[in-house]
Amino acid sequence: MTDIAVLPTVTTPPPPPAGPRRALLRQLGVDTAYSFVSFPVAIAAFVLVVTGLAVGAGLLVIWVGVAVLAATLLAARGPAAVERSWLPLVLGRPVPHPAYARADGGRLRRLTTPLRDPQCWLDALHAVLRFPFAILSFVVAVTFWAGALGGLTYGLWDWALPDGRDNEDLLELMGFDTGTGARIAFYTLIGLVFAVLLPFAVRGTALLQAQLGRALLTSRAATQAELGRLAQGRDAAVAAEAVALRRLERDIHDGPQQHLVRLGMDLSRVQRQLERDPAAARATLGEAAGLAKEALEELRALSRGIAPPVLADRGLAAALAAVAARSPVPVELSVDLPQPRLAPAVENTAYFVVSEALANVAKHSGATTCQVVVVMAGPALRVVVEDDGTGGAVLAPGHGLAGLADRLLAVDGVLTVDSPRGGPTRLVAELPCRS
Repeated sequence: MTDIAVLPTVTTPPPPPAGPRRALLRQLGVDTAYSFVSFPVAIAAFVLVVTGLAVGAGLLVIWVGVAVLAATLLAARGPAAVERSWLPLVLGRPVPHPAYARADGGRLRRLTTPLRDPQCWLDALHAVLRFPFAILSFVVAVTFWAGALGGLTYGLWDWALPDGRDNEDLLELMGFDTGTGARIAFYTLIGLVFAVLLPFAVRGTALLQAQLGRALLTSRAATQAELGRLAQGRDAAVAAEAVALRRLERDIHDGPQQHLVRLGMDLSRVQRQLERDPAAARATLGEAAGLAKEALEELRALSRGIAPPVLADRGLAAALAAVAARSPVPVELSVDLPQPRLAPAVENTAYFVVSEALANVAKHSGATTCQVVVVMAGPALRVVVEDDGTGGAVLAPGHGLAGLADRLLAVDGVLTVDSPRGGPTRLVAELPCRS
């Protein structure tokens, strides 16, 4: 497995997770900033979109409204982009970004491109619907922060408040006796309650607003990404099948076809030798029988590589045991599969990965031993092929491992290769599967 060359993938380890208290304070800061920033942005977006749509709709009769509506939809992208930049911080996960329709064609067609783009209308709808949620989020954040800070620091500024006959505090209004100590204790308790509820109240309203933004501003992008992923998987499957067919054609041409051509020539020679030299004819027939046997064995080997009968009849474990037994490099096989059979596509792909990997080990690695482990890892089937060879195998277009990656991509699988110079080489394939 050393005939392939590209730079290896370097994975940066994720930073260590923060403690629960630090994470809570950080999220509180993010949600508070989000609530405060969203309020003026929501006001500007609401005024811009409502005014623009109203003016544009009113001017449609003289066609100027088309340009006004298009400009309004283009302008709505700005607040939508600001909202998308906040969503990963508030939701705690990345969000997809939609692909807007590209302006092409004539001048009129380019002008009306925003009017034909569903995402532009979703941006405008978000600017209108977001307004009350932004008000709620801002009011809740200001109220709870003011209550917490004011209550907890009340003892520092109680002396500055007027204390006359006409000035009644909350205790007096509730019918209780009041005094400096009682006021400070009462308002400090209120501040403590606000401080305890502050992270949850701000988080709840921020999530409410962020979920609206996620639904309107990223859901279509998620659909676009899924369609792109499916198209990529389809293209990978077509490419993998094309590579497999070319390889099959080459193997048939170089192997059984050559034997069959030689067999035909020998049989023609036997026909000429039967009358004048029976002994030579018998010798030629013996050679022809050997060629026929070799061609049959090669055809059987090719058929096992395409769709081995043991895989369909007895399952993946038996098929892997058979391919491991045929490997010229000793293989230590460990298979732990669930009792129900996996989907045929998953079994076929797993078998193809192991057989191709073992073929590469035998041809290129210089290994003396190889280990194959096939286990269920949560909802995925994990296939690990590791050898003690010289290493240096990486993914490169047009080579065997790239074909494996394409075959896995067709079933939403992933192939990773760890093969430093000097070895060992470790291939890990993960296939989403169902019973």
